[in-house]
Amino acid sequence: MNVSSSMFHEIDLDGAKDLYRKLVLARFFEEQAAVLYSQGHIYGFCHLYIGQEAVIAGLSHVKQPQDSVVTSYRDHAHMLALGVPPNVIMAELCGRTQGCSRGKGGSMHMYCKERNFYGGNGIVGAQVSIGAGLAFAHKYNDDGGVAFTFYGDGAANQGQVFEAFNMASLWKLPVVFVLENNHYALGTAENRAVSGSGLSTRGDSFGIPTIMVDGMDVFDVIKKSKNVIEKVRCGDGPVILHMDTYRYKGHSMSDPANYRSRDEVENIKKTRDPILNTKKILLSDFGVSTDDLTKIENETKVVVETAARFAIESSEPDSSDLEKDVIL
Repeated sequence: MNVSSSMFHEIDLDGAKDLYRKLVLARFFEEQAAVLYSQGHIYGFCHLYIGQEAVIAGLSHVKQPQDSVVTSYRDHAHMLALGVPPNVIMAELCGRTQGCSRGKGGSMHMYCKERNFYGGNGIVGAQVSIGAGLAFAHKYNDDGGVAFTFYGDGAANQGQVFEAFNMASLWKLPVVFVLENNHYALGTAENRAVSGSGLSTRGDSFGIPTIMVDGMDVFDVIKKSKNVIEKVRCGDGPVILHMDTYRYKGHSMSDPANYRSRDEVENIKKTRDPILNTKKILLSDFGVSTDDLTKIENETKVVVETAARFAIESSEPDSSDLEKDVIL
């Protein structure tokens, strides 16, 4: 942990507990999703966020209500952090009509306009162009909003990402490009897919500054992003937040992740786990008791278990809904 004590003073006790609640909610939700997938309640692709929770938990702390969010197919935790009820997210995973996309989006194509969440996008890198468009809308409407645009290290090599960078910089759009670098694009290690000086300098050619952030440390996420985001909001143009993070599971539920060693994963879990390290800080610097944290964990488990039951018991779409919302 490299966060100064002054960072803690900017977050009150309730705020610290809320951060912990968001972290464990994302972790428990994804673990429950894995169970439902193995039981056959979730079909198709399912990409879990386990290990990367600090990124969205930290950014949700500095996000404003008017801001928009768009991300890739690894999207469950983003919706949770934005306050979308776990019940409707889990129902969507199970393809039920009570889901946020009425069971038609599934894991990869979630959507919730009420929370300014514009997906969940299945095409690698496509959300970056959408994010630039959302930022243009914020600027055009002069609503003070910022477009948080999440993408991974695999998407960072896509051509449309550079096109979005160019336009965003040229027009000084209020967009925060959040690179969630978990170092494995599907199954290819970053050092085998990225040439030159690496992803940290990709914005240089477009005049977009890059801020390096420990994406496994929720407090570092808040500290490094807070003032930068406000500059974007005030018209300084786009910025890239390079989140150094790590996913514990494979790329998707069908990926055994044989391209990395068990020792590598276990070492990250022991030294950099966002939940364990946040727990240590809450106990030592905020005076939170072990009982307080256990209560949050137990309450969150009930929420997630309730969401799973709700999803399983919800109704499947009727065949008459097949052509609704589809342009033929």
